[in-house]
Amino acid sequence: MEPTPRTVDAKTYLSVLTELAAQGNTVSLTVTGNSMTPFLVHGRDQICFHKPDGPLKKGDMALFRRRNGDYVMHRVCRTDPKGGYYFLGDGQQEIEGPIAPEQICGVVGRVCRKGIWIGPGAFWWDFFAGPWLWLRPFRPGCCRIWGGISRLQKGGRSHEKEQA
Repeated sequence: MEPTPRTVDAKTYLSVLTELAAQGNTVSLTVTGNSMTPFLVHGRDQICFHKPDGPLKKGDMALFRRRNGDYVMHRVCRTDPKGGYYFLGDGQQEIEGPIAPEQICGVVGRVCRKGIWIGPGAFWWDFFAGPWLWLRPFRPGCCRIWGGISRLQKGGRSHEKEQA
């Protein structure tokens, strides 16, 4: 018998997961939203996070809770001398912060991207944690170029199949 899908309030669900992480567990969830595209895609990819074991650094992905109660997972783009963090989604231009250390619920240790688990040291992980942050002013153009190349590649494969 197939289990019946259930809808759970995201804030309630994330409250439970962040509590599990605070107790020392590593927890995973499927990515929702598009703010981390192109690295992580809504509904396709997953993250595993755990309680931070020290201060975050530039490039780290972390789950934090906004003052209004919303949970967000973005990447640290800078820190301030007072200990605040500034975050940026990989698909965004606007920096959010400062976020206080007590608002941090977990740090992402690995992701399942396109069905493959990766972490620090993997090419795409390090690219988005480093050069992609520096390219912030050029991201819209980079994404347009990337999308055009992807469409051409998909179109080329479709055309090849038709001719076969």
